[in-house]
Amino acid sequence: MEKILDFIKSTGVGYFATVEGQQPRVRAFGFGYYEDGKFWFCTNNTKKVYSQLKETPYAEVMFTKPDFSQYLRLSGHVVFDSSIESKAKVLEAMPAVKGLYQSPENPIFEVFYLEKGQAVLEAFPPLTPPYVVEF
Repeated sequence: MEKILDFIKSTGVGYFATVEGQQPRVRAFGFGYYEDGKFWFCTNNTKKVYSQLKETPYAEVMFTKPDFSQYLRLSGHVVFDSSIESKAKVLEAMPAVKGLYQSPENPIFEVFYLEKGQAVLEAFPPLTPPYVVEF
């Protein structure tokens, strides 16, 4: 898993995909943290991404090197967690987000994680088989 986490940290922002009806939706997204087999993210409950994830709780996020020589697809089942402890951990991991929401008690602040998924690290052009991790 360390190889996956190092790759995410080296790329910064990912591109997060959801579904709205029959239409895919993609947007830039920051990564929170990884713990106990879960990849944590956040949003707010006034955004479309929140309602899309509530309706269809599956997502994929792609991180890529600036030269597109490698990319990582991280996909899985989305689970929201409304605990103050989980929200505080995400805020601690993402200082820019803390500036937006101020505290874990903010009523629009939502955190979620991906579980029962897969991380696939690949090169372009493909030189070796993909590096795959189930989580």
